[in-house]
Amino acid sequence: MTTPASTAPSIVSPNAGAHGANPANSAEEAQLAPGDIAVGVVIGRASEYFDFFVYGIASVLVFPAVFFPFVDRLEGTLWAFVLFALAFVVRPLGTMAGMAVQRRFGRGTKLIVALLLLGSSTVSIALLPSYAEAGALSLVLLTLARIGQGLALGASWDGLPSLLALNTPEHRRGWYAMLGQLGAPLGFFVACGVFAYVHANASTADFLGWGWRFPFFAAFAINVVALFARLRLVVTHEYERGLEEAELEPCGVRELFSSQGYNVFIGAFAALASYALFHLVTIFPLSWVTIYAQQEVGGFLRVELVGAVLCALAIPVSGLVADRIGRRRTLGSLAIAIAVFSGFAPSLLDGSAWAQDAFIFIGFILLGLSYGQAAGTVTSNFLPRFRYTGAALTADFAWLLGAAFAPLVALGLSVRFGLIAVSLYLLSGAICTLVALRANRLLKD
Repeated sequence: MTTPASTAPSIVSPNAGAHGANPANSAEEAQLAPGDIAVGVVIGRASEYFDFFVYGIASVLVFPAVFFPFVDRLEGTLWAFVLFALAFVVRPLGTMAGMAVQRRFGRGTKLIVALLLLGSSTVSIALLPSYAEAGALSLVLLTLARIGQGLALGASWDGLPSLLALNTPEHRRGWYAMLGQLGAPLGFFVACGVFAYVHANASTADFLGWGWRFPFFAAFAINVVALFARLRLVVTHEYERGLEEAELEPCGVRELFSSQGYNVFIGAFAALASYALFHLVTIFPLSWVTIYAQQEVGGFLRVELVGAVLCALAIPVSGLVADRIGRRRTLGSLAIAIAVFSGFAPSLLDGSAWAQDAFIFIGFILLGLSYGQAAGTVTSNFLPRFRYTGAALTADFAWLLGAAFAPLVALGLSVRFGLIAVSLYLLSGAICTLVALRANRLLKD
C-alpha cells in the first residue's frame, strides 16, 4: 500500500522530528500516502453506514409491524426511532471502552473486537423472533442488539481520519477530508438498494416474515470483508508508525475534558447543520411518506437511491470548494443554505410526489456539500496528545446532538404541530453551526 518516492511525494508526519526519527532509517520506512489512508477511511465508514442504514430503513418499513404490532403504525414507528437513537446515546461509551482495550491489547485487537461486535449485533437482529412469537422478550433482544451496534461503532475508531488530516498538503485538505465522507452515501445506497430489491420481489407477507432479514445477513458479510480490508491497512508498520509519530494514541478522557473539553463541543456543534440534515433526508422522509403520503414505498426507495448518487457527486465538489475558500467558510456557507432550505421543507414534504422528490434531491445535494467537510474541521484545535480521543468524541457528540433524535423529533412534532417542526429542527442546527464556527474563530484569535 506504499507509494514509491519516484512517482509521488512522500508524506511525513509533522511531528516525526519530535519523536527522534532517524534520518538514516528513512529509506527503510515506508511513507504514508494520503490516498492510501483515504481508502481505509472509506472502507470502514461504508460498512458502518450500511449497518446503521439497514437498521434505520427497517425501523420504518419493518419494526412497527414485526416488533410493535400492539400499537398503531405511527406509534410503532416512534418507538422504533427511540431504539434507533439509543445506539448514538451509547456510542461515546463504546469509544471510551475501545480506548481502554487499545491501551491494553493494541489497535488491531480493538478493531477486531469492535467490528465483530458490530457485525454480530447486526446479524443477530435478523435472527430475532417477532413480538407475536416471543412477546416482550423480542423487544429486549432488539434493544440489546441496538446497544451492541452503538458500542461497536464507537469502539471502531481507528484514527485514520485524523491521520489523513495531518498527512495531507495544506492546500488539499478539503479534498482529502471529503474522501472519507464518501462512505455515507455509499453505505446508504447499498442498504437502500438491498431493501428496494427485496421489497419489490416479495409479497407483503413474505417481506415482513423473512425478506427483511436478508439485508441484516448481508451486513454481516460486508463487515467481515471490511474487517480484513481495514486490518490490512491499520496494523501495517507504516500506519502504526504514522499514528505513533503524530501522537494519535488514546489519552485519559478526564484529562481531555479538563484541559480541552470545550473543543469537543465546539467541534460537535460546528458540524450540527450537516448532522441534523443527515437523517432528515434519509430516514425521516421515508417514515412520513409511508404513513401520510400516497407514494408507493418501492418507488420512493428508488428516489432515495437517486438522492444518494447526488450526495456522492456533491461530496467531491465540497472538497474543491473548501480548498478554494476554506473548510470553515464552506461549512458556514452551507449552514446558511440549509437554513434557507428549511423554510421550504414543509411545503415540499406536504406537496405532490414531485415536491417530495425535490425535497429529497435538494436535501441530498446540500447534505453532500456540507457533510463532505463536516468531519474534523476543528480537530486541529486539539493539542497533539489529545487529538486521537478528542476527534473520536467530537464525532460521537455531533451524531448524538445532531442526528440521533432527528427522525423521532421530526416525526413526533410534525404529527402534533405540522411540518414546521422539520424547519425548526434544521434551522436550529444551522444556527448552532454558525455560532460554533464564530466561537472557534474568536478562541483562535
